[in-house]
Amino acid sequence: QVQLVESGGGLVQAGGSLRLSCAASGSSFSINAMGWCRQAPGKERELVATISSGGTTYYTDSVKGRFTISRDRATTTLYLQMNSLKPEDTSMYYCAVATRQRPLIPIGVDDYDYWGQGTQVTVSS
Repeated sequence: QVQLVESGGGLVQAGGSLRLSCAASGSSFSINAMGWCRQAPGKERELVATISSGGTTYYTDSVKGRFTISRDRATTTLYLQMNSLKPEDTSMYYCAVATRQRPLIPIGVDDYDYWGQGTQVTVSS
């Protein structure tokens, strides 16, 4: 079992920045990739960014150049630096962990095994 706790969400004006954090505990040795997903009301959950155990990153097109995912392996903490935020980034953001070794870069929400409770990000125009 892996427990995930997110923090760092909030209300920000368009063009602003936020940094999300996710602390993992429990069977953290089983973690392969870690990622951030988001889900807005009435929409499907989508992957925003992921980072593999080897440090390879993947971003969905809409956040490329604006968001940066990083991982502190020593503390098993995941981060998402979000810059140049847009109103369409408004969503609940979830930290997620994949424990399976394949795929190496899990880009589907079904590839993830454990989820945090989420942190709300609201971007005003």
